[in-house]
Amino acid sequence: MKIVTPELANPVMGEALKALPNIEPLMVQNLVAGTAMLKSGEADTMIAGLDYSSRDVLLAYKDNIPLVSQFFSSCFICEKAGHVLAIADGGVNKIPDQDKLYTIVEDTVKTFTTYTGLPPKIAMLSYSTKGSGGENPDLAKIYYAIQKINTNHPDWQIDGEMQLDAAINPAVASKKIPNSPVAGQANILIVPDLNSGNILYKSLEQFGGFTCAGPIIQGFEVPLADLSRGSSPADVILTLKVLTKLLERK
Repeated sequence: MKIVTPELANPVMGEALKALPNIEPLMVQNLVAGTAMLKSGEADTMIAGLDYSSRDVLLAYKDNIPLVSQFFSSCFICEKAGHVLAIADGGVNKIPDQDKLYTIVEDTVKTFTTYTGLPPKIAMLSYSTKGSGGENPDLAKIYYAIQKINTNHPDWQIDGEMQLDAAINPAVASKKIPNSPVAGQANILIVPDLNSGNILYKSLEQFGGFTCAGPIIQGFEVPLADLSRGSSPADVILTLKVLTKLLERK
């Protein structure tokens, strides 16, 4: 895999690439030069963000790489001791409307299943579980996304809205949302907004001991990645592994 990066001189990137000798890094001077190499076919994918802000990285992608989805979004692939979770959207869409939320679910499932080979169990996260928190207009977009996924992808398991503990803890799930095909065993966590998604993934990374790839940028004609400026070599290695798998099955 040929991967273009304007941050090849960054020691974190250098250390990560040493662990993956099958990847051929291509050095460029800036983000626009990197996207030009992608467009010309000289590179397979691009990774940046160790030295650049997410805003600059995402604008370079948005302005230069064609979309294949209606919207672009992001997901984090988080791993710990063989346990894999996808979290979306924690890197791009601040307050997605119902159509963006649906696209986030659809593209995140594709990323997760391509990388892991596992069937999706999608939890639509919120502050309440099945109306326990009362009525709120923000819940309508969750119900819309669930209904549309059930219509267009009837083989996918999706449920919500639900709180995080109900999504991942079987004991809590049995009390709060029994008989759910997802609760207590979710592997894809869809958050309602960027604030909650970014905080959730960083909490898993900083407190929970997870290694987090990405964000993987979804919706463009090639899989892409934006990195946090706080990414560790392990985070970058996992990001590169996810990109490799996505390209292999593209």
